[in-house]
Formats: sequence, C-alpha cells, structure tokens
Amino acid sequence: MIPAALILLWLGGAALGGPLFGKVDEVSSNDQTAYLPSSAEATEVRDALSDFLGDDAIPAVAVFESETDAELSEEQLTGIADAVGSAADIPGVPEQGSPPIPSEDGLAAQAFIPIDSAADVSDAVDELATELRDRVPAGVAVHVTGPAGFTADLVGAFAGIDGLLLAVALAAVLVILIVVYRSLLLPVVVLGTSLFALCVALLVVWNLANAGVLLLSGQTQGILFILVIGAATDYSLLLVARFREELRVTTDRGAAVLGAVKGSFEPILASGGTVIAGLLCLLLSDLKSNSTLGPVAAIGIVFAMLSALTLLPALLFAFGRAAFWPKRPRFEPEVVAEEHGMPTGGIWRKLADRIRRKPRGIWIATAAVLAIGAAGVLQLNAQGVPQSDLVLGVSAARDGQQVLGDHFPGGSGSPVYVLTDEADLQSVTDQLLDHSGIDAVSVTSSDSPSGSAPVTAEGVQAFGPPGTPAPAPTVSDGRVLLQATLSDAADSDAAAQTVRELRSELHDSGALVGGVTATAVDTNDASIHDRTLIIPIVLAVILVILMLLLRSVLAPVLLTLTTVLSFGTALGVAALVFNHLFEFPGADPAVPLFGFVFLVALGIDYNIFLMTRVREESLVHGTREGVRRGLAVTGGVITSAGLVLAATFAALSVIPILFLAQIAFIVAFGVLLDTFIVRSLLVPALATDIGRAVWWPSKLSRTVTAEDAR
Repeated sequence: MIPAALILLWLGGAALGGPLFGKVDEVSSNDQTAYLPSSAEATEVRDALSDFLGDDAIPAVAVFESETDAELSEEQLTGIADAVGSAADIPGVPEQGSPPIPSEDGLAAQAFIPIDSAADVSDAVDELATELRDRVPAGVAVHVTGPAGFTADLVGAFAGIDGLLLAVALAAVLVILIVVYRSLLLPVVVLGTSLFALCVALLVVWNLANAGVLLLSGQTQGILFILVIGAATDYSLLLVARFREELRVTTDRGAAVLGAVKGSFEPILASGGTVIAGLLCLLLSDLKSNSTLGPVAAIGIVFAMLSALTLLPALLFAFGRAAFWPKRPRFEPEVVAEEHGMPTGGIWRKLADRIRRKPRGIWIATAAVLAIGAAGVLQLNAQGVPQSDLVLGVSAARDGQQVLGDHFPGGSGSPVYVLTDEADLQSVTDQLLDHSGIDAVSVTSSDSPSGSAPVTAEGVQAFGPPGTPAPAPTVSDGRVLLQATLSDAADSDAAAQTVRELRSELHDSGALVGGVTATAVDTNDASIHDRTLIIPIVLAVILVILMLLLRSVLAPVLLTLTTVLSFGTALGVAALVFNHLFEFPGADPAVPLFGFVFLVALGIDYNIFLMTRVREESLVHGTREGVRRGLAVTGGVITSAGLVLAATFAALSVIPILFLAQIAFIVAFGVLLDTFIVRSLLVPALATDIGRAVWWPSKLSRTVTAEDAR
C-alpha cells in the first residue's frame, strides 16, 4: 500500500507541475537592474525614472543607414520619419517615437522608440524591425538595437530552455544509463524519478515566484533544470547500486529495497545537505540574481533527494528484479560470501590494488599534475563582459550597435542618467560636458516634442525659430533628470571608467548616476564582493558537515583541500580554453563563484559517497583495506554518477548565453576531474598513505586491526 501511495502522490505533483514548463517566462525577468541591491546607485536612479519618463518602457534605438556611400536624401529622411511614425500602431509600442536624428556624416539616422516592458519584448522588437524595413525607402538598411534590442536577444537566447535544454540533457542521461545498466527499463525508472522531482520542484518554485517571494530569471531556470536532473539521477544511481547488492543476497524485494534505503540514506542525505548548505550561502549575496538562485536551487535539491529516497524505492519495489531486465541480478549468496564483500576482477579492483601498493607516489604525482593545471587560473579574466557579448552567435542588437557606433557617439541609445537637484542643473551639466567621456547632455522635459531638451554651457536650448522659449525641465521632488550621451559604447570598459569618474566628481553635489553602464558597473562590483565573501563561508560550512558525517577532523580537511585543488584546476584549464580556444571576451565576475559553489558542493558528493563506504568497511577491515574495498565497490556507480552530472551540465551549452556556456564547461570538466582523478586516485592514495590516522581524532583512528598493523 505504501509504495502505491507514494507513486500516486508523486504522480499528482508531477501532473500539477508539468504544465508549468511552458509558463516560466510569466513569472521570470531578465532585467539586470531588478537584481541589484536596493542601495545601489543605479537602482535608486531606476526607481525614479518613471517620474520623468512616464510609463515603464524600454527604449529601442532604430538605426537607418544608407546602403550606398551617398548621404541620405531629404526624400529618404522623410520616408524614415513616416516609418517611425507608423511604429506607434505596433502592439507593444505604447507611444510615438522620437523624430529621426541624422548623423553628422549624413549616412545614417537614428530614432528612439519605446517598447512596453509588460509586453513580449522579443516579439515587439521583431515586429518593429519588420515594420520599419517594409516602410523605409529603397537604399536604406534598418537595424534595431539599444536596451530593448539586447533584451530581445536575451529572450530569444533563453527560448530553448524549456524544450531544447531538457531534451538534450535527458537524451544524454538516457544514453549513459543504457550503457551503464545495459537495460531498457531501469534507465526509464531512474529518469522518471528525476523528471518527477523536477516537476514538483518547478511547481513550488513557480508559485513562490508568482507570489513575489522569489525572483526567477532564465539563467536561474536553466540551472534549476540541470541541477535537479543531475542530482536526482546521481542519488538514484547510488540507491540502485545498493538495491542490486541486496538482490544478490535476498529474494525478498521488500527487504532488498529497505536494505538499499538504509545503505544509501546517510550518504544521500549528507550529499544533498552539503549542496543545499552551499547553495543557501548565496543568500549572503548582494546581487538578487545570486541570492535568489540559492533557495531556488536548494528547493530543487530537496525534491531530488525526496524523489530518490521515496519514489524510486516504491518503483523498485513494484518492479523488483525485472527493473534490471534483461540483465537481472542473480540470487547468489554463496558467491557474495566468497567475495567477502569485495568484487573480484574489474578495473576498480585492479586500481584499488595498485593504489594499495604505491599510495605515496600516486597522490604526489596526481597533486602535482592538478597544481600545474591550477596555475592557468592566473589567466582568468572575470571582471565582466560587454552587454553586446552576452549572447553567443548571431545578435541583431550587436550588429545594430556596431552600425550606430560607426555614425554616432558610441553611447547613443544608452545614456547615462544623472539625477540631481534642480538648482544644480547647470553646474552638474558643466561637469558632465567637461568630461572627455561625455559627448552631449540633455534634460528630460515633457514640454519638448522629443521628451528632452539639449543643455549646453549656455543653458537649456530651445527648439524652433529664434525667440522660441526653451522648454522647462521636468521636475519631481525638486530634482531633474539629465541624460548624458557617452563618447564610447555603453558596454565598453571606457564607458564604465567614465561612470566611475563621474560618480566621484559629482559626489559632493549629491547627484546620482544610473543607466545601462552604471547598472553593469554596480553589478560587477557586487559580484566581486559576493565572490570574496561567500567562497570562504561555503568552504567552512562544507567542512563542518563533513566533520559531522565522518566523525573526524583530518579526513574532512583533506577532502576539502582536494576538492579545492580540483576546482582550481578546472578553473585554470577553463581560463586557457576560454582565452585561446573559444576566444571569449572575458567572464562575468559571478562565473568563478557559481563554478565554485556547484563544483565544491557537488564535487564533494563523490568523496562523500566514497568515504562513507570506506568508513563502513574500515570499521570491520581496517583503514587501508577499507579504502581498497570502498574504492572497488563504489568505483562503478560513482563514475556513472559523475558522467551523468557532467553530461547534464554540459547540456547548458546549447543555450547561446556566454555565462551558461562558461558554467557548463567549468562544472562538466570539474566533475570529470573529481570523478576520474580526485576520487579515483588522489583521495584513496592519500587515505591509504596516512592510514587509520586519517580518522583523527575519532576512536577509529586509535583502533588497530591486524590489517593496519601490516
């Protein structure tokens, strides 16, 4: 009755969560400013923008370029103006755009068109580009860029997260499971366990995001999917391995399931607890994109554990030995007794024997190779990347930004917003114009046809014939909003430096500096702060958990150090690959932090799986023999788990986002390092060389067996 009730309970949860896969975008946002801390200067400016700019719109910059070397004619400019005027009829464009502004070289023109942030930005931008191309005169090329263009590119890049990402991840896991088990039914059972866990986790996360408790982004969504599939499959593999062992000594499938749960409960709980603790450390982050990922991913791990410890045992009880068809495990207690719990032959038995003979040489050589790889971390450039490089492959907004920069100041379309007191308007303008990184300044004005008026050293300038009065700036709470056009591209290092210098120069006046560039600056600064703060805390938390699990101090310290060394190697190799093979422009400051949390928290799993079994064997056979037996018994299942986790994280690379591609490589490569090098060679060799002292100060470190005395 209990197995059937568990299956029905999970089936009900999956039925409710499954339909939400296509609706995650309803409760998620990819607006970078929304994830900044409320105290950030860019956040304060963003919160005030609606008082000056009206409704919450995202500006799109339409760039019109002559397809010949000839300047745009009056007829072409008139046609461009008509096309821009017609854009207001497009769904998602709430109001008329600005009149087209010709470039100084006469070869291009630009217009600013608002896109409703509540609309589907990607669809609205696509329709806008199509409408403009259909209506402009012959000989004029059209590009749509600016904040709305880049947002549309991001939305398009994340579009495959519900379908393509899951399909690739599940297909990779299915192939690995079929090869490992040489069975058709068991892989389906294991994958079903993982999918049910994901559906129920998504049900909880979606409703929390819908209620405003959690912030959800495409990036967080992708990581949640991969993490749950990978972790649930890993935990399932461990339990299935124990179930197979039990079936060799009993014909009672209920007893076999119970024995499997008892044998795998502690390592699964410790493993999941370690990952959850590491993820929850992200709550200390200043960036909401990091702090919200922690609980979202932790919820996923909780259901991954619950699924592996409840649903999977229920399914295994239902199928019994048939779950392994056509290679059903035999009932052979005599053979098991002859093996004394130690499998005969096989690669893992041979490796365990080799490590037992020459442990010191193996761990020293392995550590040296890993240290050489870790040296590459010095070449890692993780100080941030331009917004135009966030999307890999084709980017319409990036192409448009290039054309815009060829004919207009580099920062056109993405101004620096400066919020200042009305009385300081002119003095702040003078400081802005004195900076070499600023090309022009305007002030927001509802009286102006374009929504703003130029400001020069002589003050606010008028539109129209001589004698026309200058439009009055829009004032809110005694403040005005200046818009400064950057000389350099808004996502360039030069523009970031300009923002930093302006903030320093304007500090005494109380003016606040925001906008796209300022948001990127504040995001990078917060990421670097998070990285410095959180990494040591994650290490300390994991160390404490390992000490409680292994009842030891020395073993957890060694396990943590080996995992950190493995992470350093993964990051070092990744830096070389990113710089010289993929030629990436750099990395987000959060990449090392995310890589660390996932690799250390997940990589320690395999050491937990190994060392809990080693401790179990050491209590009976002594430490050195316990290491030999533990490695031989767990080698196959841990390697399979590592391959599954590496394959699922590698699937993230199908989403053309630079951040996810980098995380995919770092975690996949790092997991393989942990699986085949650290857990297979370094840790067993170290434990064997140290012997029973590895369990210091527990009683086991003082228990001398005949095997230890040899």
